[in-house]
Amino acid sequence: MTDGGADYCFECIGLAALMNDAFQSSRAVWGKTIILGVEMHGAPLTISSLEILHGKCVMGSLFGGVKPKQDIPILADKYLNKVTLIRLTMRGTVDVRELLIQRIFPCVLFCRSWSWISS
Repeated sequence: MTDGGADYCFECIGLAALMNDAFQSSRAVWGKTIILGVEMHGAPLTISSLEILHGKCVMGSLFGGVKPKQDIPILADKYLNKVTLIRLTMRGTVDVRELLIQRIFPCVLFCRSWSWISS
């Protein structure tokens, strides 16, 4: 389907087995796997060092890069002051509530439903 693997693979569930599956699904030589889910069971992630040396990449993003102690009070203050617009480069503005309700939340529900997996 992807002719050699996906350029970017995202793991958002938080299971080491799925993190490994995402890494294995990325394209050899330049595939990038971004891990967003937090592994709660303490299971180790085992990946081939040879694939890393050949160019595959694994990245993580805890809280999307937010620094909780520093950024959450700022974000809370902006929310309380009704600052809800995000400025996008060369694309105008997007209402965060609309983005969450119409785009992101349905995707999360779809992923949690497991209906996308063929049996």
